[in-house]
Amino acid sequence: MNIILWIIFGAIAGWVASILMKSNGSQGPVGDIVLGIVGAIVGGFAMNFFGQSGVTGFNLYSLIVAVIGAVLVVAAARMLRRAQ
Repeated sequence: MNIILWIIFGAIAGWVASILMKSNGSQGPVGDIVLGIVGAIVGGFAMNFFGQSGVTGFNLYSLIVAVIGAVLVVAAARMLRRAQ
């Protein structure tokens, strides 16, 4: 049951990030889930880099960290696409 909650958490984080970055139409629900999970990992590393705690559990702070990480992932992907 725990993995299902984390998939839902990743979906929410990815969906919010895709809306913020205006890429909501270019990816589906699976893309949102993957983006949110990868965003949580990237956001956790980014927050640790700045001396803050990363994803601490299933709470609002962790959702914000995951959204920040997902926004960073979308921005990096856009930069890579432009560079090619």
